[in-house]
Amino acid sequence: MKVVILCGGKGERLREETEFKPKPLIEVGGMPILWHIMKIYSSFGHKDFVLLLGYKGSMIKKFFLDFEYMTHDFTLNLRKKEEKIIFHKQENLEDWNITFLDTGLETSTGGRVSRAREFVKDDDFFLTYGDGLADIDIKGLMDYHKKQDRIFTMTGINPASPFGIIEVDNGIARSFKEKPKLDGLINGGFFVCRRDVFKYVTDDVGCVLEEAPMRQLAREEQLAVYSHNKFWAAMDTYKQAQHLNNLWLSGKAPWKIWK
Repeated sequence: MKVVILCGGKGERLREETEFKPKPLIEVGGMPILWHIMKIYSSFGHKDFVLLLGYKGSMIKKFFLDFEYMTHDFTLNLRKKEEKIIFHKQENLEDWNITFLDTGLETSTGGRVSRAREFVKDDDFFLTYGDGLADIDIKGLMDYHKKQDRIFTMTGINPASPFGIIEVDNGIARSFKEKPKLDGLINGGFFVCRRDVFKYVTDDVGCVLEEAPMRQLAREEQLAVYSHNKFWAAMDTYKQAQHLNNLWLSGKAPWKIWK
């Protein structure tokens, strides 16, 4: 089953990093966050990826073209014409099939998804952003999608407030909660879609998946929500990137569900 990943945004809130590289290549523990996302899916057996490229997409292409050489030990024989390179610890080489699709520099999320239609032939496919991590049960997500029998299934996250909440009565603080969980759910990415979703998105540069297409799906009761109550984090700011790196370096990265 295809895993379609949105990799084309400019990541302007992370300008410290994205001025020089695309957001999916920002490193967490020495490897791009995109690699971590792909490892999550491949740990559940989903190894066929479509990367929807845009801003600095050529750098993502180059990373994977050089991937085996840059991340593994190998022996090079300069005189041989065939089998010049022998990789050591070949069990660590990723068994991934990756399609690189240039979807335009300024194209919004819906337009990028629309341009993937010819590469997605199965009845269902996974879709996610290139900047979010979670210890999500991909099999559980797929099972829920099939059970709900809707066109589009979104992962819903119950986020914590970035601020402490004070309960006040007559000018006196009665309680203080440090970053409590907020009411309601937010879009956590990690979608499952039927191919029917292509009827809701267009090739138009300004088609935003999270606006008209999702609203129409909701009106038609075709938008299911899978609740994920464990770890989830988006990498929208430098502080969030640092947090993810600290978790990885501490050996306590919850999204590392692979061996």
